[in-house]
Parts: sequence; C-alpha cells; structure tokens
Amino acid sequence: MTDLTLHAQSRTTFGKGAARKIRRANLIPAVMYGHGAAPVHITLPGHDTMLALKHANALLTIVLDGKEQLALAKDVQRDPIKPVIEHVDLVVVRRGEKVTVDVPVHIEGEAAADTVVQLESQTLQVEAEATHIPELVTVSVEGLAAGTQVSAGDISLPAGASLVTDPETLVVNVTAQVSAEQLEAELAEAEAEAGIEHEEKEAVAEGSAAGDAATVSAAAPAEGGAQE
Repeated sequence: MTDLTLHAQSRTTFGKGAARKIRRANLIPAVMYGHGAAPVHITLPGHDTMLALKHANALLTIVLDGKEQLALAKDVQRDPIKPVIEHVDLVVVRRGEKVTVDVPVHIEGEAAADTVVQLESQTLQVEAEATHIPELVTVSVEGLAAGTQVSAGDISLPAGASLVTDPETLVVNVTAQVSAEQLEAELAEAEAEAGIEHEEKEAVAEGSAAGDAATVSAAAPAEGGAQE
C-alpha cells in the first residue's frame, strides 16, 4: 500500500467548542498514541485526510514538527449527515511490525444461473505487516452452484497475511433463486402459522356487496309509486 503523507500540527485546545473551531478552519482534530508513548493531540488537513481515509487501513505518514511517524486510523468519527470527519484516533506503528486489521471482502465473477450470492461477512480480520496490509480480500464465485458456502478458512489470503477470523465463519453463501410462486407459497404458509386468515377480507367484500345491493334497491321506484 502506498504511504499517504499528512502534515499535522500540535493542538492545545480541547472540547466541543474548540473542535468546531478547528473544523471551521478545514482541519480535523485527532489524537495519536501507541507503543507506550503519551497521546499526542494534533490537527490534520481536512481535505487530504478525507481522501486518505477513503482507503481501508490506509498507512499514514504523519509529519509533525519535522518528524515522520507511521500510523493507522483506529477510529474515525464521521458526521451522521454531512460528509465531514469529526475526529480521528491514530495508532502508531513501526515498519516490520505486525498489526491486526479488518480487511474488506470483495466478490468477483458470476455464480451459476438462477442463484443468489449473499455476502455474509463484509470483512475478514487478518494479521499482516503494517507496511503490507492488503486493501481487500477477493473471493471468486465464478460458476458456483446453489448450496455452495465459502468459509473464512477457504479463502486464499495475500502473501504475508494470516487469518485471525474463525476459519469456520461463513463469508459467502450461494442459494437458489426463489420464484414468485415459491414466494407466494412461503407467504401463505407464514400467514397460516401466524394465524392470519382472510375471513376479514371476505367479510369486508360481503359487506361491500350488500351495500351495493341496498343502493340499487333505494334507487328503484317503489310499487304503486307515481308514474310519469
């Protein structure tokens, strides 16, 4: 993975008000810690940081007071509505050091006809060198038949990475595509099990029919009535 360099500045102000002021200046408040060192509170450039953190497990080179430090984003707090990063926790790493990270799972290929491919686990936890973290893990479903299941232990990992996730964890499940008739049958069965009947609908229909008949009777002239 390509190193991404971010130029940081030390910060001495804290709290929600200070954080808002920092973000208004297009900066992001952050804290960097690890390897027994005291936490270092910094600000990061807003735009460059957002671009860097689009990459999963991005290895960052933080430049602070002329010194470089490798770090990984451990926690990224984002605004629930706006595309804004509110705070970043960075963990210090060293070259050659192994770290445990969650790596996204990517599916490629097409399974057999009339099947549905379900991704049961979005990520796999792996251990890898900090400078050689895989961006993703690829699982091929090309030609897989209905009933095929791919567990974590079945997946080939990039060189240098080892699996931390339980090997029995289901990652990909290939099932048969359900037809409209099967869906209707399953729905009817579920309604029957839940005690849902269609008597109410029938009663409503009968009541509507009776109301229509009464309307017709009222519109018809009574016997012995005046004739034009």
